[in-house]
Amino acid sequence: MAFIDTIAASRAAGEVRDMYQRQQAFWGYVPNYAKVFSHRPEVLARWGRLLAEIRRPMDDRRFELVTFAAAHALRNTACALAHGKALTAFFSAEQVLALAEHGDTGTLGPAERAMIGLARKVAIDAAAVDQGDVEALRGYGFSDAEIFDIVATAAGRAFFTKLLDGLGVLGDAAMLALDEAFRQGLSVGRPIDGDDAERLSDAAEPVLQA
Repeated sequence: MAFIDTIAASRAAGEVRDMYQRQQAFWGYVPNYAKVFSHRPEVLARWGRLLAEIRRPMDDRRFELVTFAAAHALRNTACALAHGKALTAFFSAEQVLALAEHGDTGTLGPAERAMIGLARKVAIDAAAVDQGDVEALRGYGFSDAEIFDIVATAAGRAFFTKLLDGLGVLGDAAMLALDEAFRQGLSVGRPIDGDDAERLSDAAEPVLQA
């Protein structure tokens, strides 16, 4: 579902169909976010490459903490749920919910709390970031390159979520299978789509599930 018309999986051809096939190979279906890129499939391809390069220097824990903090602050339900779920590789579901509500799992050190605070500030109001925010992270041992990575990750998530929310894209129905308390606790913006996702009928089976 979106505010603009998109190309249905059954009508996709050329670059759009290729994009849908790549997405379905990962997710097992054509996700809602991919459909709005049916107007500009090259933008999704370039976003994917940019995101991969932003992520490359960071370990998974740091990337997911920063991305989740930004997505939650930006009130994007789909990204908050997706990256909240990813964080359960490092924390319990209850700790992820505590992170959403209080900015701390109860197990984070001051350096990670400061990192999350900067990510949220960039997401909510980047113009409010000041030298003191950067000096605080330097004081915890972050290099300037690492601070760049944190800000780039939060800013990149702002691009992606604002594009999707600006076009009315809902999170995929597959998210309804998540634990109800977890799902409700991280549903900070638009609701989850109640309609099943589309699939390409003759596409290959998924090789990876999120």
